[in-house]
Amino acid sequence: MYNTYLKTVDSEWFRQRLSGAAIFVLAVFLILMARLYYLQVVKGAEFRRLSQNNCVRLQSIAPARGLIFDRNSYLMVDNRPSFNVSIVLEDAKNPEKVLSKLAAILGVDRQDLLAKLDVGKRWPSFKPILLRRDLDRDAIAVVESHKLDLPGILITVEPIRHYVEGKRASHLIGYLGEISEDELDSGDFPGNRGGDFIGQFGIEKSYESYFRGKPGKRQVQVDALGQVKRVLKTEPAEAGKNVYLTLDIGLQRKTEEMFAEKVGAAVAMDPSNGHILAMVSSPAFNPNAFVEGMSFEAWNELVADKFHPMGNKAIQGQYPPGSIYKIVTAMAGLVEEGVIDEDTQYYCPGYYRYGNRTYRCWRRGGHGSVEITKAIAQSCDVFFFQVGEELGVDRLARYARACGLGNPTGIELDNEASGLVPTSAWKLRKIGVPWQGGETLSVAIGQGFNLVTPMQMVSLTAALANGGMRYKPLLVKRIEDIYGKVQFIEPEPLGKLPVSDDILRLLEGALVAVINTRRGTGRIARIEGIEVAGKTGTAQVIAIKEDHDEVPVDEVPYRFRDHAWFVAFAPVSAPKIAVSVLVEHGGHGGSTAGPIAREMIKEYLGI
Repeated sequence: MYNTYLKTVDSEWFRQRLSGAAIFVLAVFLILMARLYYLQVVKGAEFRRLSQNNCVRLQSIAPARGLIFDRNSYLMVDNRPSFNVSIVLEDAKNPEKVLSKLAAILGVDRQDLLAKLDVGKRWPSFKPILLRRDLDRDAIAVVESHKLDLPGILITVEPIRHYVEGKRASHLIGYLGEISEDELDSGDFPGNRGGDFIGQFGIEKSYESYFRGKPGKRQVQVDALGQVKRVLKTEPAEAGKNVYLTLDIGLQRKTEEMFAEKVGAAVAMDPSNGHILAMVSSPAFNPNAFVEGMSFEAWNELVADKFHPMGNKAIQGQYPPGSIYKIVTAMAGLVEEGVIDEDTQYYCPGYYRYGNRTYRCWRRGGHGSVEITKAIAQSCDVFFFQVGEELGVDRLARYARACGLGNPTGIELDNEASGLVPTSAWKLRKIGVPWQGGETLSVAIGQGFNLVTPMQMVSLTAALANGGMRYKPLLVKRIEDIYGKVQFIEPEPLGKLPVSDDILRLLEGALVAVINTRRGTGRIARIEGIEVAGKTGTAQVIAIKEDHDEVPVDEVPYRFRDHAWFVAFAPVSAPKIAVSVLVEHGGHGGSTAGPIAREMIKEYLGI
């Protein structure tokens, strides 16, 4: 009986244990079923999308930007590989936490990375957001070693700009900068996204659509962390078009060497077609600094520089033309009937009385009896005072505008200045005071309200050299795509100078006399075996009193010294180059700007 009792107890205990196990199994099964229902039904669509996306991704391949060459196919701007770090929000799970780790690893400011994240949130979550560009190999190795701790972080390689010549021709070539939110919102840059670099200045900006190229695509298989496991399909990117400048790199180098420790600008042009052979604005800047990443402090230092390295003085610098303007006054006087002819003479005692004022010639002892050729060769102020008085400011202005002054030349660079050609109506409108006759005398010798740019002056000089045709300044000679298709840029005539061929020949002879006569003001630019024509100019920065005695240049504070001008072309019989040189606060044009012009001509002609 006792045994029967034990069997009953054991059987009851076993049934209880079996029932408990069954209930436990059933509970687990119900939990699993519920979880499966949640995953497959409630969250099924989302996880299906995530699964597919985690498995196969479509990545963009950045195209190589078109290259830049000089006129003789010398490579000036290249591309080099850049290692970039990006984040894919969809893979990051907790982006802020990931970026905190990344900032610590790279030793960078976390807020900078978060700012990039805020901008990138406008894009789909599976699109990479660029965080840092151009990391060195050590930084890349550290990021790769922490890959498991950085879900969503990608390392990619793309081509970025490399300016082979550094600062050389920086104002012409320009630089790249990261696209701004305003530029993205403008709709002018389809296909670009935050972090992309676009042309912001110079040729890089003007020809952005040619340089840009076409992005490629790559289909890849990735894991749950967003790391690429396999490349499934690739559609290569198409590189941008190559641009061949009109620039001559040898002449550019020589001109920049001549401008060492000087502030100003110089431009050289081919008179036959408007090609810009050299364009210097000094001091310059290094465009590589913008690609590599410029700090806020470095940018402020660049902008605050008193010599304005970011401004292109060749097209934006506006200066009184000084005695170079006498070419315009001579044209107007020779063309306008009854003013002067080639035999007209005025006597220069070293001064000219007008009303109750005395206007002095630069040569205190005077030039004696002067006609047009001698007046230009020796730059006699008194001669041109009287020609200007006869013409009046408004007739002078008409000829100045016909010579291309007072308007942009049309060069394909941003923010070209117009200069200023004053008239009696302009002064009354601008200042509210009638024009005074004595002001015409100042205008006639390139002082007063007159303002020109070095680009305007080389354009005028080139027209004098080629027989009177003004051309639009050209910076690009041809454009070539990756298939070898070439697009040539044709010269663009802007119109003839307002003078006859006879007057042009007379002016040419006078400009030759500037260089090749004993008392010519530009004789420093004389070149053995080559006939050069030119004109000096000295532009006052401040007004000089009537009784002012001449002070040696070295004793005048730098900011009050005169600007030095020189324009020239050569060879006179078959001109191949025209130059315009402006040295800020350089003093006399002949002694400061003249040697630069001479060396530019010698370099280009191979002398």
